[in-house]
Amino acid sequence: MSDKNVVMELYHDNFQNYKRYNIPKAQLVITDIPYNIGVDAYASNPSWYNGGDNKNGESKLAKKSFFNSDGNFNIAEYFHFCNRLLIKEPKERGKAPAMIVFCAFEQLETVRQYGEKHGFKNSYPLVFIKNYSAQVLKANMKIVGATEYALVLYRDKLPKFNNIGADGQKHMVFNWFEWKRDNSKQYPKIHPTQKPVNVLKRLIEIFTDEGDVVIDPCAGSGTTLRAAAELGRKSYGFEIDRNFYKEAKEKMLILPEEKQLMFPGMSIGSATADERSEK
Repeated sequence: MSDKNVVMELYHDNFQNYKRYNIPKAQLVITDIPYNIGVDAYASNPSWYNGGDNKNGESKLAKKSFFNSDGNFNIAEYFHFCNRLLIKEPKERGKAPAMIVFCAFEQLETVRQYGEKHGFKNSYPLVFIKNYSAQVLKANMKIVGATEYALVLYRDKLPKFNNIGADGQKHMVFNWFEWKRDNSKQYPKIHPTQKPVNVLKRLIEIFTDEGDVVIDPCAGSGTTLRAAAELGRKSYGFEIDRNFYKEAKEKMLILPEEKQLMFPGMSIGSATADERSEK
């Protein structure tokens, strides 16, 4: 593998400013949009109470949203820019790009409609099955949520698709996946809605090849970039929250020694908008 095949770059900036970084177009754009659940963010989570016990009273997280920037998220603007981040529709089959958007179940139709308005004529949903639920405070009251959802969006041709197994044979890929927690020693917990690296790796394997470009416009903890880099892809991300950016840079975007040996010349970088302009 060429040393130049692997890149892992995170920018402390808004994805709308992507042109200033001269990054290549992506084969896959994958991200987790704000769920806009506002004051209900911690409503069924023990974090709502001090020590996870309602006898101790409400914690500082009670009646708080996950992120201060959620209310500023514009889904129409997001799709407009993401369309520009992807490579052009190729003439040959089996090479087309795709976008994967993680969202709440209630957002699936809204995401589909906005995608269609901005050039993504086609889509299909993915379901992720957990063996746990964050809604523990509701466990004795109702059936609790233990699923995550995403939508695969594409323009005209079906996206690049890899379904060759370890046995060298083609296998069906179902529209549901297991959602297993990452090993916290291997992948630190940074973000409240952090997606597991191993879940992201499976999606990246399906829709891209080694050396392809993966972009996460709302990178958060940087797990998308880490997953892509471990698979030999070039990855770029944007994160506007300074704390998430700093933690991702210091904790997540560091490959273990065995991966560094696999990709000895890989580029691992991160920069703020101001830092980049000074270079």
